[in-house]
Amino acid sequence: MRLKTLAALVLILPLASAQTVQKSNLTRLLEAEMARIPAKAGVYVKHLGTGEEAIVLGNDHFNSASVIKIPVMILAYRLAEQGKLNLNDRITIQRSDLRGGSGIFRYHDVGLNPTIRDVITQMIITSDNTATDLMIAKVGGKDKVNEFLKQSGFNTLRLVQTTYELFRKTYEVLDPKYKSLTPEEVFALQTNNPAFTEPHQALIKQIREQSSKRHLNDEVNQLYITDENYWLGVITPAEVGRMLEGIEKGTIAAKVSCDEMKRIMRAQQSGARRIPHYLTVPVAHKTGDLGVVANDVGMVYARSGTIIISFCTLGITGVYAETEDRIGQIARLIVEYFDGVR
Repeated sequence: MRLKTLAALVLILPLASAQTVQKSNLTRLLEAEMARIPAKAGVYVKHLGTGEEAIVLGNDHFNSASVIKIPVMILAYRLAEQGKLNLNDRITIQRSDLRGGSGIFRYHDVGLNPTIRDVITQMIITSDNTATDLMIAKVGGKDKVNEFLKQSGFNTLRLVQTTYELFRKTYEVLDPKYKSLTPEEVFALQTNNPAFTEPHQALIKQIREQSSKRHLNDEVNQLYITDENYWLGVITPAEVGRMLEGIEKGTIAAKVSCDEMKRIMRAQQSGARRIPHYLTVPVAHKTGDLGVVANDVGMVYARSGTIIISFCTLGITGVYAETEDRIGQIARLIVEYFDGVR
């Protein structure tokens, strides 16, 4: 019996050893490549066909930027499944709803009347901040998003604040009195639309004068790196990867909902220089951008099967576009690792 057991172990060990080496090869490849990014950089990779994973700083906290919009989308679809939200209902966008930064709704006339499904789509594919705050409100607010995340087993992921609060805090760095700025006043500081700038000329002039006396962008960027209270959300590459796997497998919401979410993510209009940059296969993804943050997370529909890739960077130095390109190059290496070089 002992001889048979020993023989069985001899047969099993080479296979186990080979599997360990294979996994560590991908991890070592990623560690070397991620080290070339001029920032703190983490990644989580999982091939859903084979189950093989690789992680670099996968459990570290990163500034989510707009990646945290994914759980807002998921919660909206789950509420729709429960009959608590009708995605065909329409929202009338008011002056106080407009937000600066990314997106297209800010460039339309007040009174635009999109469906909730349209708002979700813009929140993801153009990372629209007006759409984001509208959807955070529609799903019940920040606390409801975080409650959903906790109940779903995501212990680190959380929405810190709305985009209005994030932008307002930029001006609070200049003076705490700016905590009282209204959404319309904050938007007036971020637009050249005369309908908003003219009523607030005195405020705009005052803040511009204060900003010119300080390196405000440098101060804010440092907070985006070091202070989670100034982040839109907190994520880890691994937990985001697990969330994406839930969408891909249709387990985090009903399959029909997950299929629609994947269609939205495949229509992504941002981040062309990141995960999809050097790939010839379809990608469904969501980006996250701030001055010192470039994230991209998604599903790559490789020839060998679906690959989950979750890239996070924090504290970028040097040329921003070069970090984007590096993400794209690493994504190509990951796909080639599983598919082979063609």
